[in-house]
Amino acid sequence: MKLQLNDIRNWLELSNQLMQENRSYLIELDQAIGDSDHGINMARGFQEVITKTQDQNYQTPSDLLKDVAMTLMSKVGGAAGPLYGTAFLKLSMAWKDKNEIQVNDIKEGLQAGLDGIKQRGKATTGEKTMIDVWDPVVQLFKDDENVDPSTIEETAKRAMNDTKELKATKGRASYFKEKSIGHIDPGSASSYYIFSALSTSIKGA
Repeated sequence: MKLQLNDIRNWLELSNQLMQENRSYLIELDQAIGDSDHGINMARGFQEVITKTQDQNYQTPSDLLKDVAMTLMSKVGGAAGPLYGTAFLKLSMAWKDKNEIQVNDIKEGLQAGLDGIKQRGKATTGEKTMIDVWDPVVQLFKDDENVDPSTIEETAKRAMNDTKELKATKGRASYFKEKSIGHIDPGSASSYYIFSALSTSIKGA
């Protein structure tokens, strides 16, 4: 399992495709326990990522992901922009000067991204946020040195669905208290799309 620059581009393009296709669903999720703009923000932000990066000549995956991070921070509204921007910036830093991203690099990069999200959001696992998808995926890479790409998508999907039964204690959803139970967290859903796209990209690498 290894990723090169074109595989990272494919990951981003697939992520954007999923954000566009599921824009209405993300809005619907956010209407239930948020302020209804997560789908709009994620679709706009990832389209901006593709617009910004598609004609640029990057030397390494790290260079590309740094631009991704800056674009998400500036173009995605709400809490999602800083959180996703931080995650991709940490990925960029973890993969600095690497032309090929090996499985151990993926593990270390995703761990750095997760740590960045936790620090930026002042949140942890079990609080009904995007962390509840990132954490199990990172754990998957820790537990298995030969990760089957399909299990990345499966793990992320299961983790996203598991947020339905959690009570939100962080972010805007926390205002809903017990009423947040029974709804999938919007940030966990958008994270699922990102990991689903990563799974597909690794399969094609």
